[in-house]
Amino acid sequence: MFMGEYSHTIDAKGRMSVPSKMREALGEKYVVSKGLDGCLYIFSETEWEKFAEKLSTLPWTLKDSRTFKRYFFSGATECEADKQGRISLPNVLRDHAGLQKEVVVIGVDDRAEIWSRDNWEAYNNGTIQMDEISEKMAELGIL
Repeated sequence: MFMGEYSHTIDAKGRMSVPSKMREALGEKYVVSKGLDGCLYIFSETEWEKFAEKLSTLPWTLKDSRTFKRYFFSGATECEADKQGRISLPNVLRDHAGLQKEVVVIGVDDRAEIWSRDNWEAYNNGTIQMDEISEKMAELGIL
Protein backbone atom coordinates (compact mmCIF):
# COMPACT_ATOMS: atom_id res chain seq x y z
CA MET A 1 0.00 0.00 0.00
CA PHE A 2 1.25 3.46 -0.89
CA MET A 3 0.72 6.40 1.44
CA GLY A 4 2.38 9.62 2.49
CA GLU A 5 3.43 12.86 0.84
CA TYR A 6 7.00 13.65 -0.22
CA SER A 7 8.55 16.76 -1.78
CA HIS A 8 11.13 16.22 -4.52
CA THR A 9 12.70 18.05 -7.44
CA ILE A 10 13.19 17.25 -11.12
CA ASP A 11 16.69 17.89 -12.43
CA ALA A 12 17.64 19.46 -15.78
CA LYS A 13 17.66 16.00 -17.41
CA GLY A 14 14.07 15.27 -16.38
CA ARG A 15 15.00 12.86 -13.59
CA MET A 16 13.47 12.67 -10.15
CA SER A 17 14.03 10.51 -7.10
CA VAL A 18 11.31 8.11 -6.11
CA PRO A 19 10.83 8.21 -2.33
CA SER A 20 12.81 5.38 -0.76
CA LYS A 21 9.75 4.13 1.15
CA MET A 22 7.96 3.64 -2.17
CA ARG A 23 10.82 2.05 -4.11
CA GLU A 24 10.56 -1.24 -2.23
CA ALA A 25 6.82 -1.53 -2.87
CA LEU A 26 7.28 -0.65 -6.55
CA GLY A 27 9.95 -3.25 -7.19
CA GLU A 28 12.67 -2.97 -9.83
CA LYS A 29 10.48 -2.06 -12.78
CA TYR A 30 7.32 -0.02 -12.78
CA VAL A 31 5.03 1.94 -15.05
CA VAL A 32 4.44 5.69 -15.08
CA SER A 33 1.31 6.85 -16.87
CA LYS A 34 -0.85 9.91 -17.31
CA GLY A 35 -3.11 10.29 -14.33
CA LEU A 36 -6.40 12.03 -13.74
CA ASP A 37 -6.64 15.50 -12.21
CA GLY A 38 -3.37 16.70 -13.75
CA CYS A 39 -0.92 14.24 -12.19
CA LEU A 40 1.04 11.13 -13.16
CA TYR A 41 0.46 7.64 -11.77
CA ILE A 42 3.23 5.25 -10.76
CA PHE A 43 2.23 1.58 -10.69
CA SER A 44 4.27 -1.47 -9.74
CA GLU A 45 4.40 -3.94 -12.64
CA THR A 46 1.87 -6.13 -10.85
CA GLU A 47 -0.59 -3.29 -10.20
CA TRP A 48 -0.21 -2.01 -13.77
CA GLU A 49 -1.04 -5.48 -15.10
CA LYS A 50 -4.17 -5.58 -12.92
CA PHE A 51 -5.21 -2.12 -14.09
CA ALA A 52 -4.48 -2.92 -17.74
CA GLU A 53 -6.53 -6.11 -17.45
CA LYS A 54 -9.50 -4.10 -16.18
CA LEU A 55 -9.08 -1.63 -19.04
CA SER A 56 -8.98 -4.46 -21.56
CA THR A 57 -12.45 -5.57 -20.45
CA LEU A 58 -13.98 -2.24 -21.46
CA PRO A 59 -16.03 -2.50 -24.65
CA TRP A 60 -14.21 -0.92 -27.59
CA THR A 61 -17.58 0.01 -29.08
CA LEU A 62 -18.13 2.72 -26.43
CA LYS A 63 -16.44 6.03 -27.19
CA ASP A 64 -15.65 6.75 -23.52
CA SER A 65 -14.01 3.34 -23.17
CA ARG A 66 -11.81 3.97 -26.20
CA THR A 67 -10.91 7.42 -24.92
CA PHE A 68 -10.10 6.09 -21.46
CA LYS A 69 -7.89 3.30 -22.85
CA ARG A 70 -6.06 5.66 -25.19
CA TYR A 71 -5.49 8.11 -22.38
CA PHE A 72 -3.74 5.59 -20.15
CA PHE A 73 -1.96 3.32 -22.63
CA SER A 74 -0.63 6.04 -24.95
CA GLY A 75 1.03 7.90 -22.12
CA ALA A 76 2.42 4.91 -20.22
CA THR A 77 6.11 4.12 -20.02
CA GLU A 78 8.12 1.46 -18.21
CA CYS A 79 10.68 2.82 -15.76
CA GLU A 80 13.62 1.45 -13.88
CA ALA A 81 15.37 3.47 -11.20
CA ASP A 82 19.09 4.15 -11.50
CA LYS A 83 21.51 3.48 -8.64
CA GLN A 84 20.49 6.76 -6.98
CA GLY A 85 16.79 5.82 -7.10
CA ARG A 86 15.99 8.29 -9.90
CA ILE A 87 13.70 7.75 -12.86
CA SER A 88 13.61 9.67 -16.14
CA LEU A 89 10.24 11.15 -16.95
CA PRO A 90 9.58 11.63 -20.68
CA ASN A 91 8.69 15.14 -21.87
CA VAL A 92 5.16 14.10 -22.82
CA LEU A 93 4.45 12.99 -19.25
CA ARG A 94 6.11 16.02 -17.66
CA ASP A 95 4.09 18.29 -19.95
CA HIS A 96 0.85 16.45 -19.15
CA ALA A 97 1.30 17.04 -15.42
CA GLY A 98 2.88 20.50 -15.74
CA LEU A 99 6.00 19.27 -13.98
CA GLN A 100 8.82 21.79 -13.81
CA LYS A 101 11.19 21.62 -10.86
CA GLU A 102 9.24 21.18 -7.61
CA VAL A 103 7.05 18.08 -7.38
CA VAL A 104 5.06 16.25 -4.74
CA VAL A 105 4.88 12.45 -4.71
CA ILE A 106 1.92 11.02 -2.82
CA GLY A 107 0.84 7.50 -1.98
CA VAL A 108 -2.71 6.54 -2.93
CA ASP A 109 -3.47 2.93 -1.97
CA ASP A 110 -2.32 0.82 -4.96
CA ARG A 111 -0.26 3.51 -6.69
CA ALA A 112 1.81 6.63 -6.19
CA GLU A 113 1.07 9.95 -7.88
CA ILE A 114 3.42 12.69 -9.06
CA TRP A 115 2.07 16.25 -8.94
CA SER A 116 3.58 19.62 -9.67
CA ARG A 117 3.69 21.48 -6.38
CA ASP A 118 1.38 24.20 -7.78
CA ASN A 119 -1.21 21.70 -9.06
CA TRP A 120 -1.15 19.77 -5.78
CA GLU A 121 -1.76 22.95 -3.79
CA ALA A 122 -4.57 23.99 -6.16
CA TYR A 123 -6.15 20.54 -5.91
CA ASN A 124 -6.04 20.68 -2.13
CA ASN A 125 -7.69 24.10 -2.26
CA GLY A 126 -10.57 22.61 -4.26
CA THR A 127 -9.97 24.39 -7.56
CA ILE A 128 -9.52 21.23 -9.64
CA GLN A 129 -12.72 19.29 -10.46
CA MET A 130 -12.98 15.53 -11.08
CA ASP A 131 -13.33 14.57 -14.73
CA GLU A 132 -16.69 13.24 -16.01
CA ILE A 133 -15.07 10.19 -17.58
CA SER A 134 -13.41 9.16 -14.32
CA GLU A 135 -16.82 9.26 -12.63
CA LYS A 136 -18.24 6.97 -15.33
CA MET A 137 -15.32 4.58 -14.93
CA ALA A 138 -15.84 4.52 -11.16
CA GLU A 139 -19.47 3.53 -11.73
CA LEU A 140 -18.17 0.64 -13.86
CA GLY A 141 -15.83 -0.44 -11.06
CA ILE A 142 -12.63 0.46 -12.93
CA LEU A 143 -11.36 3.06 -10.47
